[in-house]
Amino acid sequence: MEKKTEQYDVVIIGGGAAGLTAGIYCGRARLKTLIIEKSLMGGLATYTNEIENYPGFPDGSSGLELMELFHKQAKKFNVNFKMTDVKSVDFTSEVKVVETFRVRYEAKAVIVTSGGKPRLTNAKGEAEFLYDKGISFCATCDAAANTDKEIMVIGSGDAAIEEGIFLTKFAKKVHVSVMHDTGKMDCNEIAKADAMQNPKMSFIWNTVVEEFNGNGHLDTVVLRNLKTNELIPVPVDTCFIFIGYLPNTEIFKDVLPMTKAGYLVTNEKMETSIPGVFAAGDVRDKFLKQVATAVGDGAIAGYAAEKYIAESEMFEMQILNHGRPSLAYVYNAIDATSRAYLSVIEGFEHEHPDIKVSRIDVYKSDGLARRLGVSKLPSLVYINNNKIIRKIDDINDLSIQQIVE
Repeated sequence: MEKKTEQYDVVIIGGGAAGLTAGIYCGRARLKTLIIEKSLMGGLATYTNEIENYPGFPDGSSGLELMELFHKQAKKFNVNFKMTDVKSVDFTSEVKVVETFRVRYEAKAVIVTSGGKPRLTNAKGEAEFLYDKGISFCATCDAAANTDKEIMVIGSGDAAIEEGIFLTKFAKKVHVSVMHDTGKMDCNEIAKADAMQNPKMSFIWNTVVEEFNGNGHLDTVVLRNLKTNELIPVPVDTCFIFIGYLPNTEIFKDVLPMTKAGYLVTNEKMETSIPGVFAAGDVRDKFLKQVATAVGDGAIAGYAAEKYIAESEMFEMQILNHGRPSLAYVYNAIDATSRAYLSVIEGFEHEHPDIKVSRIDVYKSDGLARRLGVSKLPSLVYINNNKIIRKIDDINDLSIQQIVE
């Protein structure tokens, strides 16, 4: 079956908080934008019963309600949506390609916001209680809802123990299942000491989860002792699983740089190492994974994608000038020396009407400067036949007049 092809300015892979925010920014910039989401629009946040730490909602909001607002706002700016799975990508050319089962999408820029998924125990009954039915993966999100309740934490790494300590501020009791011998944990020693001294925390050593039980909502976690095989039923209201997190980056292996754990590597502008490809949200290597930080990432990525597309068009149409002579003056508007030469550049422009003159201010974005290989400001770049003929970063009045000679 031959796939049909559709063209977009921006294709966003993933419809969570980061993807929807990026879509809002791209749509508002009047870019033809598509968001592809394989499961539920809104991502993992939709499975959270209550989000109380997202600014602007003093009474809190369910994750589903919050993401529905994000979705509605993106639709307001004419963002398109496709509920399907991405099968492959090709970022080797200027036109980026994202393929699903039936369609080949071509885009000027791609934003990867595919998020991730918590590592599961794969114990019996686990799937029945995920997210809003008793199994949680976010203490920050669900701690308050467990005030004065008995809960369980699975894991002994830094995240598990530190989040467990945080949960004691709300819960009546925090049971911790640790697969190691008594006193041994995977977390740092400071967290371990704090946890061991916390009167609200109790540890069940040498155990893993055997089964999750309940009637519509989790009420018991059955642990198995690794040494004796004894089954230990523990009545709880909620179980928090902290045994790792898996980013959804399988299709980007050998395509985009990533950490050993599989998280995508970006700079502060959400740029990957491939021009025109950005990443945002939980899929990237970052310190904190929350809806608020995903929104920040998405805003930056959407803005950066819009800038990239605008700069690409300017580079192609104005700076390269269809192969005809062109002069680029690269400067910073807040630098007095750079500003001083603007009048000289204007004079050059009047004397050489056959040469297209571009003034490139790097104050807000240095994308065009990087494309021209300019690092020192101010600089002059003379281009002809789509090639850089001469570059000068030691500018004076004479050099401006002589650069095209």
